[in-house]
Amino acid sequence: MDDTAGGPARGRFTRFRKLATLSAQLSTDVLSRGVKRLAGQDGSMLSKGAAEKVVATLGELKGAAMKLGQMMSMEPDLASPEIRAVLARLQNQAPAMPFATVRRVVETELGAPPEALFAEFSVEPMAAASLGQVHRAKLADGRTVAVKVQYPGVGEALTSDFENLGTLVKTLSRSTKLLDGRAYFQELRNEMLLEVDYRREGELARAYAAAAASLPELKVPDVVADRTSTRVLTLELLEGPTLKDLLAKSATGEVANDERFRISRLLVRAIYGPFLVGGEIHADPHPGNFVVMPDGRLGVLDFGSVKRFSPTFSEACRDLLRGAVHGADFDALALMRRVGFSIELPDEEARPLLREALHITGRPLRTDAYDYARCKVTRDLKLLFGQHASKFLKLRPPAEAVMFFKAVGGLSQALRLLGATGDFRSVYGELARLA
Repeated sequence: MDDTAGGPARGRFTRFRKLATLSAQLSTDVLSRGVKRLAGQDGSMLSKGAAEKVVATLGELKGAAMKLGQMMSMEPDLASPEIRAVLARLQNQAPAMPFATVRRVVETELGAPPEALFAEFSVEPMAAASLGQVHRAKLADGRTVAVKVQYPGVGEALTSDFENLGTLVKTLSRSTKLLDGRAYFQELRNEMLLEVDYRREGELARAYAAAAASLPELKVPDVVADRTSTRVLTLELLEGPTLKDLLAKSATGEVANDERFRISRLLVRAIYGPFLVGGEIHADPHPGNFVVMPDGRLGVLDFGSVKRFSPTFSEACRDLLRGAVHGADFDALALMRRVGFSIELPDEEARPLLREALHITGRPLRTDAYDYARCKVTRDLKLLFGQHASKFLKLRPPAEAVMFFKAVGGLSQALRLLGATGDFRSVYGELARLA
């Protein structure tokens, strides 16, 4: 069997053609759904049939295309809970590669087949995501582990996706300096291409664990170094339902607000805590990457997107959080410059824009009973940007901020989906004391 069996479609034009076909199939569906939305008949931008097409195509392509689908599954404004449940399969239920391919990858990477390296190794995967799939296994010493095996050819697939996207970015950049996103695109590309190195992911897991050491309600799995290589990663298995499973129950009213608030608090700490302590942030906070453990802790999974920030960026963000939590009258413009923003507007124009944006994002900090189910922060930020787009385009963050915004945006979506009401001001207050 070819080593690529079970891997994603390769080749820039092959992948582009598949995405173009999907786009054409969806355009008519989105248009018709838009008419229904205007008529007040349906709130979803996608039909269930269209969502199934998205899952089938992006699940087959894997790579960056599938990561896009994972982001779609977390967007509350895009679709109804039923449609999001379909899209959520992209978080950990992609089409699996054959076990013969899994066996070959393990043997190539670790020097022996699974049955020689593990006391037990499941044939069926526990989960299958954008870059690899996970199998339950047991070591000779009795420890139960999760073994992530990379899809053959996924690095080439990622490269092809970014070549396709890069053409669009270059075209926009040539049209006007305001739309020059090449530095941000390059940052995202570089970070995602690094994710195919599972040894690096193991190192990031250890670094994230060190940064989270003062947060005992979080659990980071141990890395099994002698069963890890570039394309195979072995971690301690964390038992329990994923946050994705909890969201499915929450949508049907099966999860009480107290539990949703508890999980929301832990999720906020999982994203911001290690960043404030050690400058490390988990930049892929989709619900398939967290486990609600039987002892109440929140298990954190998948460390390929953990980003290490420069001390200057981290320290400025810590000061910004402290100021927001304590309601202090601080100079937001000066802080943005410290973070690394390029400000091409006069101060008298930039300062009120930043003040308004921070006022919107700070809503959960101004009440002891914030309701994330009715959170309009994302919507109102989009409206503010739309009203002042030409000015906001002159407030340009540093390239490293891309992964920070990816993490914070994903966290905001997850909190909205959990929809808990509670004292989030105190949650962020606890974080400020870590900074």
